[in-house]
Amino acid sequence: GPTHEEMFTLTVKDLYGSYKDLPLSIYQIQLKYRDEARPRAGLLRGREFVMKDSYSFDVDDAGLQASYDAHRAAYVKIFDRLGFDYVIVKATSGAMGGSASEEFLATAENGEDTYVRCTSCDYAANVEAATVRVPADADPAAAPALQVLDTPDTPTIDSLVTVMNGLGHVITAAQTLKNVVLQLRQPTGERSLLVVGLPGDREVDLKAVQANVFPAEVEPFDDFAKHPGLVKGYLGPQVLQGLGIRYLVDPRITRGSAWVTGANEPGRHAVNVVMGRDFEPDGVVPAAEVREGEACPRCGSPLSIDRGIEIGHVFQLGRKFADAFSLDVLGPEGKPVRVTMGSYGIGVSRAVAAIAEQSHDDKGLLWPRSVSPADVHVVGVGKGDHKPVAERLAAELESHGLRVLLDDRKTSPGVAFKDAELLGIPTTLVIGKSLDDGEVELRDRRTGDSRRLPLDGAVAAVVVEVRGAAVAGEREE
Repeated sequence: GPTHEEMFTLTVKDLYGSYKDLPLSIYQIQLKYRDEARPRAGLLRGREFVMKDSYSFDVDDAGLQASYDAHRAAYVKIFDRLGFDYVIVKATSGAMGGSASEEFLATAENGEDTYVRCTSCDYAANVEAATVRVPADADPAAAPALQVLDTPDTPTIDSLVTVMNGLGHVITAAQTLKNVVLQLRQPTGERSLLVVGLPGDREVDLKAVQANVFPAEVEPFDDFAKHPGLVKGYLGPQVLQGLGIRYLVDPRITRGSAWVTGANEPGRHAVNVVMGRDFEPDGVVPAAEVREGEACPRCGSPLSIDRGIEIGHVFQLGRKFADAFSLDVLGPEGKPVRVTMGSYGIGVSRAVAAIAEQSHDDKGLLWPRSVSPADVHVVGVGKGDHKPVAERLAAELESHGLRVLLDDRKTSPGVAFKDAELLGIPTTLVIGKSLDDGEVELRDRRTGDSRRLPLDGAVAAVVVEVRGAAVAGEREE
Protein backbone atom coordinates (compact mmCIF):
# COMPACT_ATOMS: atom_id res chain seq x y z
CA GLY A 1 0.00 0.00 0.00
CA PRO A 2 1.00 3.67 -0.27
CA THR A 3 0.51 4.26 3.46
CA HIS A 4 -1.35 2.42 6.22
CA GLU A 5 -3.45 4.75 8.37
CA GLU A 6 -6.55 2.64 7.70
CA MET A 7 -5.00 -0.68 8.72
CA PHE A 8 -3.47 0.72 11.90
CA THR A 9 -6.76 2.40 12.84
CA LEU A 10 -8.58 -0.91 12.47
CA THR A 11 -5.86 -2.73 14.39
CA VAL A 12 -6.15 -0.36 17.35
CA LYS A 13 -9.94 -0.55 17.23
CA ASP A 14 -9.69 -4.33 17.44
CA LEU A 15 -7.14 -4.47 20.28
CA TYR A 16 -7.82 -1.47 22.53
CA GLY A 17 -10.96 -0.05 24.10
CA SER A 18 -10.08 2.14 27.10
CA TYR A 19 -8.50 5.55 27.62
CA LYS A 20 -6.10 3.71 29.94
CA ASP A 21 -4.57 2.06 26.86
CA LEU A 22 -3.56 5.45 25.49
CA PRO A 23 -1.35 7.21 24.55
CA LEU A 24 -0.19 4.56 22.11
CA SER A 25 2.41 4.74 19.32
CA ILE A 26 3.08 1.81 16.99
CA TYR A 27 5.29 1.55 13.93
CA GLN A 28 6.45 -0.68 11.08
CA ILE A 29 9.26 -0.80 8.53
CA GLN A 30 8.15 -2.27 5.21
CA LEU A 31 7.88 -1.83 1.47
CA LYS A 32 5.49 0.80 0.16
CA TYR A 33 4.07 1.15 -3.31
CA ARG A 34 2.90 4.40 -4.86
CA ASP A 35 1.74 4.70 -8.43
CA GLU A 36 3.94 7.63 -9.36
CA ALA A 37 2.87 9.10 -12.67
CA ARG A 38 6.52 9.62 -13.62
CA PRO A 39 9.07 7.74 -11.49
CA ARG A 40 12.31 9.68 -11.60
CA ALA A 41 15.61 10.35 -9.86
CA GLY A 42 16.32 6.70 -9.12
CA LEU A 43 15.84 5.85 -5.45
CA LEU A 44 14.73 9.40 -4.67
CA ARG A 45 11.30 8.93 -6.25
CA GLY A 46 10.49 5.35 -7.19
CA ARG A 47 7.24 3.43 -7.18
CA GLU A 48 8.52 0.95 -4.59
CA PHE A 49 10.53 1.97 -1.54
CA VAL A 50 11.23 1.11 2.09
CA MET A 51 9.53 3.30 4.67
CA LYS A 52 9.33 3.56 8.43
CA ASP A 53 5.87 4.75 9.35
CA SER A 54 4.43 5.17 12.82
CA TYR A 55 1.05 6.20 14.18
CA SER A 56 0.05 7.78 17.46
CA PHE A 57 -3.32 7.45 19.22
CA ASP A 58 -4.44 9.85 21.96
CA VAL A 59 -7.65 10.75 23.77
CA ASP A 60 -7.41 14.51 23.20
CA ASP A 61 -5.65 17.22 21.21
CA ALA A 62 -3.15 17.92 24.00
CA GLY A 63 -2.08 14.28 23.85
CA LEU A 64 -1.74 14.46 20.06
CA GLN A 65 0.48 17.52 20.39
CA ALA A 66 2.70 15.69 22.89
CA SER A 67 2.98 12.64 20.61
CA TYR A 68 3.69 14.87 17.62
CA ASP A 69 6.40 16.76 19.49
CA ALA A 70 8.00 13.49 20.65
CA HIS A 71 8.13 12.09 17.11
CA ARG A 72 9.45 15.37 15.76
CA ALA A 73 12.23 15.42 18.36
CA ALA A 74 13.10 11.79 17.57
CA TYR A 75 13.35 12.60 13.88
CA VAL A 76 15.67 15.51 14.64
CA LYS A 77 17.97 13.13 16.53
CA ILE A 78 17.85 10.55 13.73
CA PHE A 79 18.66 13.00 10.95
CA ASP A 80 21.36 14.67 13.05
CA ARG A 81 22.98 11.29 13.61
CA LEU A 82 22.78 10.49 9.90
CA GLY A 83 24.78 13.64 9.30
CA PHE A 84 22.21 15.38 7.13
CA ASP A 85 22.20 19.05 6.29
CA TYR A 86 18.43 19.48 6.46
CA VAL A 87 15.62 21.93 7.14
CA ILE A 88 12.20 21.48 8.73
CA VAL A 89 9.52 23.22 6.70
CA LYS A 90 5.82 23.84 7.03
CA ALA A 91 3.92 21.67 4.56
CA THR A 92 0.42 20.96 3.33
CA SER A 93 -1.29 17.79 4.53
CA GLY A 94 -2.69 16.78 1.14
CA ALA A 95 -4.27 13.32 1.11
CA MET A 96 -3.43 12.82 4.78
CA GLY A 97 -5.61 15.63 6.04
CA GLY A 98 -5.22 17.01 9.53
CA SER A 99 -4.37 20.31 11.14
CA ALA A 100 -0.56 20.44 10.97
CA SER A 101 2.20 19.01 8.84
CA GLU A 102 5.96 19.44 8.59
CA GLU A 103 8.54 18.03 6.18
CA PHE A 104 12.19 17.24 6.81
CA LEU A 105 14.11 18.15 3.65
CA ALA A 106 17.73 17.24 3.01
CA THR A 107 19.23 20.17 1.14
CA ALA A 108 20.19 19.26 -2.43
CA GLU A 109 20.43 21.26 -5.63
CA ASN A 110 18.72 18.47 -7.58
CA GLY A 111 16.05 17.79 -4.95
CA GLU A 112 12.48 17.18 -6.09
CA ASP A 113 10.98 19.56 -3.51
CA THR A 114 11.20 23.36 -3.60
CA TYR A 115 10.99 25.35 -0.39
CA VAL A 116 11.34 28.95 0.75
CA ARG A 117 13.43 30.03 3.70
CA CYS A 118 13.85 33.38 5.38
CA THR A 119 17.34 34.86 5.30
CA SER A 120 16.93 36.25 8.83
CA CYS A 121 14.42 34.31 10.96
CA ASP A 122 13.59 30.60 11.16
CA TYR A 123 10.59 30.72 8.80
CA ALA A 124 10.66 27.91 6.22
CA ALA A 125 7.89 26.32 4.17
CA ASN A 126 7.34 24.06 1.23
CA VAL A 127 6.27 26.18 -1.76
CA GLU A 128 2.77 24.63 -1.58
CA ALA A 129 2.40 25.90 1.98
CA ALA A 130 4.40 29.11 1.72
CA THR A 131 2.79 32.44 2.57
CA VAL A 132 4.02 35.94 1.80
CA ARG A 133 3.51 39.35 3.32
CA VAL A 134 0.50 40.98 1.66
CA PRO A 135 -0.96 44.50 1.82
CA ALA A 136 -3.57 45.26 4.46
CA ASP A 137 -7.24 45.24 3.53
CA ALA A 138 -8.79 48.51 2.42
CA ASP A 139 -12.32 49.94 2.28
CA PRO A 140 -13.90 48.74 -1.01
CA ALA A 141 -16.21 51.76 -1.05
CA ALA A 142 -13.26 54.16 -1.20
CA ALA A 143 -12.14 53.00 -4.66
CA PRO A 144 -13.12 54.83 -7.86
CA ALA A 145 -16.02 53.49 -9.89
CA LEU A 146 -15.49 50.55 -12.22
CA GLN A 147 -14.90 51.63 -15.81
CA VAL A 148 -15.01 49.48 -18.97
CA LEU A 149 -12.56 50.32 -21.78
CA ASP A 150 -12.17 49.17 -25.35
CA THR A 151 -8.93 47.19 -25.53
CA PRO A 152 -8.92 45.40 -28.89
CA ASP A 153 -6.42 42.60 -29.53
CA THR A 154 -5.31 42.26 -25.90
CA PRO A 155 -5.72 38.56 -25.02
CA THR A 156 -2.45 38.47 -23.06
CA ILE A 157 -1.18 40.39 -20.06
CA ASP A 158 1.70 41.93 -22.03
CA SER A 159 -0.56 43.17 -24.81
CA LEU A 160 -3.02 44.54 -22.25
CA VAL A 161 -0.29 46.52 -20.45
CA THR A 162 0.92 48.00 -23.75
CA VAL A 163 -2.58 49.11 -24.82
CA MET A 164 -3.51 50.46 -21.38
CA ASN A 165 -0.35 52.57 -21.23
CA GLY A 166 -1.20 53.90 -24.69
CA LEU A 167 -4.65 54.93 -23.39
CA GLY A 168 -3.05 56.91 -20.58
CA HIS A 169 -3.62 54.34 -17.84
CA VAL A 170 -0.03 53.69 -16.80
CA ILE A 171 0.06 50.22 -15.23
CA THR A 172 2.34 47.23 -14.79
CA ALA A 173 1.50 43.55 -15.11
CA ALA A 174 1.39 43.34 -11.31
CA GLN A 175 -1.69 45.58 -11.32
CA THR A 176 -3.66 43.30 -13.60
CA LEU A 177 -5.81 40.42 -12.39
CA LYS A 178 -5.16 37.21 -14.29
CA ASN A 179 -7.98 34.63 -14.15
CA VAL A 180 -6.94 31.08 -14.99
CA VAL A 181 -9.59 28.48 -15.75
CA LEU A 182 -8.89 24.95 -14.50
CA GLN A 183 -10.92 21.77 -14.34
CA LEU A 184 -11.33 19.69 -11.18
CA ARG A 185 -11.91 15.95 -11.34
CA GLN A 186 -13.35 14.42 -8.18
CA PRO A 187 -12.58 10.83 -7.11
CA THR A 188 -16.10 9.96 -8.28
CA GLY A 189 -15.17 11.11 -11.79
CA GLU A 190 -17.35 14.21 -11.62
CA ARG A 191 -15.79 17.31 -13.20
CA SER A 192 -16.31 20.98 -12.44
CA LEU A 193 -14.65 24.28 -13.30
CA LEU A 194 -12.42 26.32 -11.03
CA VAL A 195 -11.13 29.81 -11.77
CA VAL A 196 -8.03 31.02 -9.93
CA GLY A 197 -7.26 34.75 -9.69
CA LEU A 198 -3.73 36.06 -9.22
CA PRO A 199 -1.63 39.10 -10.16
CA GLY A 200 -0.88 39.20 -13.85
CA ASP A 201 2.89 39.16 -13.40
CA ARG A 202 2.71 35.75 -11.71
CA GLU A 203 2.34 32.20 -12.95
CA VAL A 204 0.02 29.68 -11.32
CA ASP A 205 1.72 27.13 -9.04
CA LEU A 206 -0.37 24.07 -9.93
CA LYS A 207 1.16 21.99 -7.14
CA ALA A 208 -0.03 24.55 -4.60
CA VAL A 209 -3.51 24.58 -6.09
CA GLN A 210 -3.59 20.78 -6.18
CA ALA A 211 -2.57 20.56 -2.53
CA ASN A 212 -5.39 22.88 -1.52
CA VAL A 213 -8.25 21.28 -3.50
CA PHE A 214 -7.47 17.65 -2.63
CA PRO A 215 -8.97 15.04 -3.13
CA ALA A 216 -9.92 16.61 -6.47
CA GLU A 217 -7.28 16.49 -9.19
CA VAL A 218 -6.43 19.59 -11.20
CA GLU A 219 -6.67 19.24 -14.98
CA PRO A 220 -6.01 21.78 -17.75
CA PHE A 221 -8.99 23.47 -19.45
CA ASP A 222 -9.32 24.93 -22.93
CA ASP A 223 -12.87 24.06 -24.05
CA PHE A 224 -14.25 27.61 -23.97
CA ALA A 225 -16.73 26.79 -26.75
CA LYS A 226 -18.84 24.80 -24.28
CA HIS A 227 -18.88 27.73 -21.83
CA PRO A 228 -19.84 30.89 -23.71
CA GLY A 229 -20.00 32.85 -20.45
CA LEU A 230 -16.22 32.54 -20.18
CA VAL A 231 -14.62 34.88 -22.71
CA LYS A 232 -11.12 33.62 -23.43
CA GLY A 233 -8.50 36.34 -22.98
CA TYR A 234 -11.04 38.77 -21.49
CA LEU A 235 -12.31 36.90 -18.44
CA GLY A 236 -13.10 38.88 -15.31
CA PRO A 237 -14.36 37.66 -11.92
CA GLN A 238 -17.49 39.84 -12.03
CA VAL A 239 -19.63 37.12 -13.70
CA LEU A 240 -18.34 33.97 -12.03
CA GLN A 241 -20.79 33.90 -9.13
CA GLY A 242 -23.71 34.20 -11.53
CA LEU A 243 -22.31 31.35 -13.63
CA GLY A 244 -22.00 29.14 -10.55
CA ILE A 245 -18.24 28.72 -11.02
CA ARG A 246 -16.00 28.43 -7.98
CA TYR A 247 -13.49 31.29 -7.72
CA LEU A 248 -10.36 31.22 -5.56
CA VAL A 249 -7.87 34.06 -5.28
CA ASP A 250 -4.24 34.30 -4.31
CA PRO A 251 -3.60 35.99 -0.91
CA ARG A 252 -2.14 38.99 -2.77
CA ILE A 253 -5.70 39.77 -3.92
CA THR A 254 -6.84 41.55 -0.76
CA ARG A 255 -10.16 43.08 0.21
CA GLY A 256 -10.51 46.60 -1.20
CA SER A 257 -7.72 46.13 -3.77
CA ALA A 258 -8.47 47.46 -7.27
CA TRP A 259 -7.43 45.68 -10.47
CA VAL A 260 -7.43 45.87 -14.23
CA THR A 261 -9.08 42.71 -15.53
CA GLY A 262 -11.33 41.35 -18.23
CA ALA A 263 -14.78 42.86 -18.80
CA ASN A 264 -16.16 39.51 -20.05
CA GLU A 265 -16.57 40.91 -23.55
CA PRO A 266 -14.23 40.35 -26.50
CA GLY A 267 -11.79 43.24 -26.84
CA ARG A 268 -12.77 44.96 -23.58
CA HIS A 269 -11.24 45.27 -20.12
CA ALA A 270 -12.32 46.95 -16.92
CA VAL A 271 -10.35 49.16 -14.54
CA ASN A 272 -11.00 49.68 -10.83
CA VAL A 273 -12.46 46.20 -10.38
CA VAL A 274 -12.50 45.97 -6.59
CA MET A 275 -12.55 42.87 -4.45
CA GLY A 276 -15.38 43.17 -1.93
CA ARG A 277 -17.38 45.50 -4.16
CA ASP A 278 -17.35 44.12 -7.70
CA PHE A 279 -16.61 40.49 -6.90
CA GLU A 280 -16.36 38.12 -3.95
CA PRO A 281 -14.10 35.06 -4.08
CA ASP A 282 -15.13 31.68 -2.67
CA GLY A 283 -11.83 31.31 -0.87
CA VAL A 284 -8.12 31.97 -0.82
CA VAL A 285 -5.43 29.63 -2.15
CA PRO A 286 -1.66 30.28 -2.41
CA ALA A 287 -1.84 30.01 -6.18
CA ALA A 288 0.99 32.27 -7.33
CA GLU A 289 4.60 31.19 -7.46
CA VAL A 290 6.80 32.60 -4.69
CA ARG A 291 9.84 34.53 -5.90
CA GLU A 292 13.33 34.95 -4.57
CA GLY A 293 13.62 38.07 -2.44
CA GLU A 294 9.95 38.42 -1.49
CA ALA A 295 9.21 39.56 2.04
CA CYS A 296 9.05 36.96 4.79
CA PRO A 297 5.53 36.82 6.25
CA ARG A 298 7.02 36.65 9.74
CA CYS A 299 9.77 39.29 9.83
CA GLY A 300 9.74 41.00 6.43
CA SER A 301 13.28 39.98 5.45
CA PRO A 302 13.94 38.58 1.96
CA LEU A 303 13.06 34.96 1.23
CA SER A 304 15.41 32.56 -0.54
CA ILE A 305 14.25 29.64 -2.68
CA ASP A 306 16.07 26.32 -2.40
CA ARG A 307 15.59 22.67 -3.30
CA GLY A 308 15.63 19.60 -1.10
CA ILE A 309 14.86 15.90 -0.82
CA GLU A 310 12.01 14.88 1.46
CA ILE A 311 13.40 12.41 4.00
CA GLY A 312 10.69 12.62 6.67
CA HIS A 313 7.18 13.93 7.23
CA VAL A 314 5.07 14.34 10.36
CA PHE A 315 1.30 14.91 10.40
CA GLN A 316 -1.29 15.78 12.99
CA LEU A 317 -4.09 13.74 11.44
CA GLY A 318 -6.68 14.58 14.04
CA ARG A 319 -9.86 12.50 13.78
CA LYS A 320 -10.13 11.98 10.01
CA PHE A 321 -9.46 8.23 10.13
CA ALA A 322 -10.94 7.76 13.59
CA ASP A 323 -14.21 9.25 12.30
CA ALA A 324 -14.13 7.06 9.19
CA PHE A 325 -13.80 3.88 11.26
CA SER A 326 -15.57 5.04 14.46
CA LEU A 327 -12.46 4.56 16.56
CA ASP A 328 -13.64 5.26 20.11
CA VAL A 329 -12.37 4.28 23.54
CA LEU A 330 -14.19 4.35 26.84
CA GLY A 331 -13.33 7.65 28.54
CA PRO A 332 -12.69 8.30 32.25
CA GLU A 333 -16.37 9.15 32.76
CA GLY A 334 -17.56 5.93 31.17
CA LYS A 335 -18.58 7.55 27.88
CA PRO A 336 -17.11 6.90 24.41
CA VAL A 337 -14.32 9.29 23.38
CA ARG A 338 -13.24 9.67 19.76
CA VAL A 339 -9.49 9.01 19.40
CA THR A 340 -7.20 11.54 17.71
CA MET A 341 -4.24 10.40 15.61
CA GLY A 342 -0.85 11.38 14.26
CA SER A 343 1.13 9.87 11.39
CA TYR A 344 4.89 9.98 10.93
CA GLY A 345 7.17 8.63 8.20
CA ILE A 346 10.82 8.29 7.23
CA GLY A 347 11.82 7.16 3.75
CA VAL A 348 14.53 4.64 4.60
CA SER A 349 15.69 3.80 1.08
CA ARG A 350 15.35 7.44 0.06
CA ALA A 351 17.51 8.44 3.02
CA VAL A 352 20.30 6.24 1.61
CA ALA A 353 20.05 8.03 -1.73
CA ALA A 354 19.89 11.41 -0.01
CA ILE A 355 23.04 10.61 1.99
CA ALA A 356 24.80 9.81 -1.28
CA GLU A 357 23.62 13.12 -2.76
CA GLN A 358 25.02 15.10 0.16
CA SER A 359 28.09 13.00 1.02
CA HIS A 360 30.29 12.51 -2.02
CA ASP A 361 33.15 14.04 -3.94
CA ASP A 362 34.52 13.57 -7.45
CA LYS A 363 36.06 10.23 -6.40
CA GLY A 364 32.96 8.58 -4.93
CA LEU A 365 30.91 8.27 -1.76
CA LEU A 366 31.77 9.69 1.67
CA TRP A 367 29.72 7.61 4.08
CA PRO A 368 28.93 9.14 7.50
CA ARG A 369 30.39 6.72 10.02
CA SER A 370 26.99 6.18 11.70
CA VAL A 371 25.55 4.45 8.62
CA SER A 372 28.62 3.29 6.70
CA PRO A 373 28.30 -0.31 5.40
CA ALA A 374 31.58 -1.07 7.18
CA ASP A 375 33.81 0.56 9.79
CA VAL A 376 37.10 -0.26 8.05
CA HIS A 377 38.06 -1.08 4.49
CA VAL A 378 41.16 -3.29 4.53
CA VAL A 379 43.05 -3.25 1.23
CA GLY A 380 45.94 -5.65 0.65
CA VAL A 381 47.98 -4.90 -2.45
CA GLY A 382 51.35 -6.19 -3.56
CA LYS A 383 53.20 -9.47 -3.49
CA GLY A 384 54.61 -11.64 -0.75
CA ASP A 385 52.94 -11.42 2.68
CA HIS A 386 50.55 -8.59 1.80
CA LYS A 387 47.41 -10.72 1.37
CA PRO A 388 47.94 -12.94 4.45
CA VAL A 389 48.72 -9.89 6.58
CA ALA A 390 45.58 -8.14 5.31
CA GLU A 391 43.48 -11.20 6.13
CA ARG A 392 45.01 -11.45 9.62
CA LEU A 393 44.42 -7.75 10.39
CA ALA A 394 40.85 -7.95 9.11
CA ALA A 395 40.13 -10.91 11.39
CA GLU A 396 41.65 -9.14 14.40
CA LEU A 397 39.60 -6.01 13.73
CA GLU A 398 36.42 -8.12 13.51
CA SER A 399 37.32 -9.75 16.82
CA HIS A 400 37.16 -6.25 18.34
CA GLY A 401 33.59 -5.83 17.11
CA LEU A 402 34.31 -3.73 14.03
CA ARG A 403 32.62 -4.31 10.67
CA VAL A 404 35.32 -4.95 8.09
CA LEU A 405 35.30 -4.95 4.30
CA LEU A 406 38.33 -6.91 3.01
CA ASP A 407 39.56 -6.40 -0.54
CA ASP A 408 41.49 -9.60 -1.27
CA ARG A 409 41.09 -9.52 -5.04
CA LYS A 410 43.98 -10.15 -7.39
CA THR A 411 44.01 -6.68 -8.88
CA SER A 412 46.37 -3.76 -9.32
CA PRO A 413 46.91 -1.21 -6.53
CA GLY A 414 45.44 1.54 -8.72
CA VAL A 415 42.16 -0.34 -9.21
CA ALA A 416 41.96 -1.28 -5.52
CA PHE A 417 42.52 2.30 -4.37
CA LYS A 418 40.05 3.71 -6.89
CA ASP A 419 37.40 1.25 -5.73
CA ALA A 420 38.08 2.11 -2.09
CA GLU A 421 37.56 5.78 -2.87
CA LEU A 422 34.38 5.00 -4.82
CA LEU A 423 32.86 2.95 -1.99
CA GLY A 424 33.73 5.63 0.58
CA ILE A 425 34.16 3.63 3.80
CA PRO A 426 35.33 6.24 6.37
CA THR A 427 38.55 4.41 7.36
CA THR A 428 40.83 2.53 4.97
CA LEU A 429 43.75 0.37 6.14
CA VAL A 430 46.24 -0.22 3.33
CA ILE A 431 48.73 -3.08 3.48
CA GLY A 432 51.05 -2.16 0.62
CA LYS A 433 54.64 -1.18 -0.11
CA SER A 434 55.13 0.24 3.40
CA LEU A 435 54.89 -3.30 4.76
CA ASP A 436 58.53 -3.75 3.74
CA ASP A 437 59.31 -1.18 6.46
CA GLY A 438 57.06 -2.92 9.00
CA GLU A 439 54.31 -0.35 8.57
CA VAL A 440 50.79 -0.03 7.17
CA GLU A 441 48.89 3.06 6.01
CA LEU A 442 45.74 4.44 7.62
CA ARG A 443 43.58 6.71 5.43
CA ASP A 444 40.63 8.89 6.37
CA ARG A 445 38.29 8.92 3.37
CA ARG A 446 36.33 12.00 4.44
CA THR A 447 39.32 14.29 5.10
CA GLY A 448 41.86 12.72 2.77
CA ASP A 449 44.44 12.53 5.58
CA SER A 450 46.77 9.51 5.83
CA ARG A 451 49.50 8.35 8.15
CA ARG A 452 51.75 5.34 8.62
CA LEU A 453 51.39 3.00 11.59
CA PRO A 454 53.65 0.27 12.94
CA LEU A 455 52.25 -3.11 11.94
CA ASP A 456 52.23 -4.35 15.54
CA GLY A 457 50.09 -1.44 16.78
CA ALA A 458 47.84 -1.08 13.72
CA VAL A 459 44.79 -2.92 15.08
CA ALA A 460 44.75 -0.99 18.36
CA ALA A 461 45.17 2.33 16.51
CA VAL A 462 42.30 1.56 14.12
CA VAL A 463 39.99 0.54 16.99
CA VAL A 464 40.74 3.82 18.76
CA GLU A 465 40.22 5.75 15.52
CA VAL A 466 36.82 4.20 14.77
CA ARG A 467 35.44 4.16 18.30
CA GLY A 468 36.75 7.61 19.10
CA ALA A 469 35.01 9.03 16.05
CA ALA A 470 31.78 7.26 17.02
CA VAL A 471 31.90 8.66 20.55
CA ALA A 472 32.59 12.15 19.18
CA GLY A 473 29.54 11.80 16.95
CA GLU A 474 27.35 10.83 19.90
CA ARG A 475 28.60 13.84 21.87
CA GLU A 476 27.69 16.14 18.98
CA GLU A 477 24.09 14.88 19.19
